[in-house]
Amino acid sequence: MHLVAATPPAHVQTFSGFDYMTVDADRRRVYAAHTGSNRLLIANADSGAVLGQIKVGPMHGVAVNPVNGNVFTGDGEARTVSEVDPVTLSVIRSADVDGTIDAIAYDPELHRVYAVEDDGTHVFIVDTQTMKQVATVKIPGHKPDYLAIDPETRDVYLNIDNLGEVAVISAKQLSVTRTIPTPVIKHNHPLSYDAEYHMLLIGGKNGTVAAYTRDGKLLSTASIQQSVDQCDLNPNTHMFACPGSGKVIVLQLSPAGQLTVVASLDVPKGVNTLAFDPKTGRIWIVWADTTGDFLQALSLEQ
Repeated sequence: MHLVAATPPAHVQTFSGFDYMTVDADRRRVYAAHTGSNRLLIANADSGAVLGQIKVGPMHGVAVNPVNGNVFTGDGEARTVSEVDPVTLSVIRSADVDGTIDAIAYDPELHRVYAVEDDGTHVFIVDTQTMKQVATVKIPGHKPDYLAIDPETRDVYLNIDNLGEVAVISAKQLSVTRTIPTPVIKHNHPLSYDAEYHMLLIGGKNGTVAAYTRDGKLLSTASIQQSVDQCDLNPNTHMFACPGSGKVIVLQLSPAGQLTVVASLDVPKGVNTLAFDPKTGRIWIVWADTTGDFLQALSLEQ
C-alpha cells in the first residue's frame, strides 16, 4: 500500500500555525484550527477549496455536532467554548468556562462539550442545550492532552502527558473513576478510541504507538516517528494515521489489536496535525512554513 498526494498543496490565507483538525464527512467539510489567525478554517472535503474562515479567538480544539453540522471550538485565551455556524460563517453562542482551553470533544447524545484545560488540572463540561458550564472534573497530573468518548458507555478517555496514563471520566459521576497506566508510552499525546473493536490507540513522544483494551490490557505496540502530535482513526477501515518529524505514517489495527505500519509519506516538517475523511479514506493535512500556509489531501493506494 502506498500513501500519495491526492491534491496539490493549496495555499490558504497566511496567518501561520495550525492545531486540531476534523472532518464532517456527511456535509463534506474539513475544519482546522488556524491558530495563527484566531480563526476556524473551513474547506471543501472533495476539492480542498477554502469555504471560509471564522474569527473565533485563539482556538485549539474543534468538534462537529453530527446532528446539525455546527462546530464547537475552544478558546485558548478568552476562556470560552463557542458554537459556530459554518454556513453563515458566524459564532452563534459562547459559554464561559473556568480556564483556557486546548482539546475538546463533543457527546451528541448527552449534549456535552468536554473541554480540556490547557496544561492544567481540569476538564470543563458545557451543556450545549443551555450553553453553560455545568461541571468541572478534577484530573490527575497537570498536563492533559487529547480525549475520546466511548459511544457505548459515554465515558471519556483522557491522555495525561506527565503521568503516562489515561484518565477515565465517568459520564454518570462526572469524575475520574479510574486510570489506565501506559508505561510503553512517554508523554502521551494523540488518543483515539475504536468503538467497534473497543480499543484505545495511544501515541507518545517516544516514537511508539500502542493499542490497549478499554480495561487497560496492552495488546500491541508499533514504532512510529518521534514527537507525534495529533493522530486520527478512520473508524471504517480501522486505520490510524500519525504526522510528525516530516512524515505521515499509517497503521492498520486488526480485530486482535495488532498494529502494523502499512504506508508512509514524507511531508513538510510543519505537518503536525491531520484528519481522516471516513467517507473517502483521504487524509487531510495542514501546515505553515516560511512560504505560507497550506492544505492538502493524501490518499492510500494499493
